[in-house]
Amino acid sequence: MKTFWLTLALKSDTTFGRGDGVAGVVDTEVQHDKYGLPYLSGKTLKGLLGAECAEILFALKQAASPNLEACRASAQRLFGEAGSKMEQTANMHVGDAQLPQDLRLAIMDEVDFEKITRQEILDTLTAIRRQSAVEAETGAPKKETLRASRVILRETIFVARLDFEREPEENDLALLAAVVKAFRRAGSERHRGRGRLQAELYSAYPFQPEGTAEAVTAHYFDFFRRAMRP
Repeated sequence: MKTFWLTLALKSDTTFGRGDGVAGVVDTEVQHDKYGLPYLSGKTLKGLLGAECAEILFALKQAASPNLEACRASAQRLFGEAGSKMEQTANMHVGDAQLPQDLRLAIMDEVDFEKITRQEILDTLTAIRRQSAVEAETGAPKKETLRASRVILRETIFVARLDFEREPEENDLALLAAVVKAFRRAGSERHRGRGRLQAELYSAYPFQPEGTAEAVTAHYFDFFRRAMRP
């Protein structure tokens, strides 16, 4: 098994919504675990990456690229096909995007030893934002439209494992790098200014005790760019 790592650095407040709220507190709550640590589920993350990949394939089709079929084959190996047979399932498995491991372990110990509560952790890493719809003519807030959403604070960093059952082909990694380059927003209301992020691909865990590993996004994207030239 070969493992790569994906980091997500939030450039704006972001809501990785879990689909419900907390009565009297927020209408939209973020995904978080029993320690109060926010995360983005691997299933959701894979779907977002797959959507970016579909956009790239559409652009190549519109441009009548001779490399379209090769990229489609790479996309199938990376993301699989909905309802596919076992031999057609994805080679890449996407884990949850979580806070860096050393930070998570330290926080988990603090909560387990009751030095801090899960709610205090959640309140430290997030904030509540409120907004209302406005009347087009007067600019005044519309009645009964006030909504509260919890957001993960900007500059928070998440990391996710990308596990490959078989050694990935260079073409697959090149397409993956292009997908990572294109992946710039996630979460609820990402089309309204929230959820901006910067993603990077690594071939080793990026937060080593001896120092941060170097990203390989640019290396593989350069291969993709050269392959796409006429």
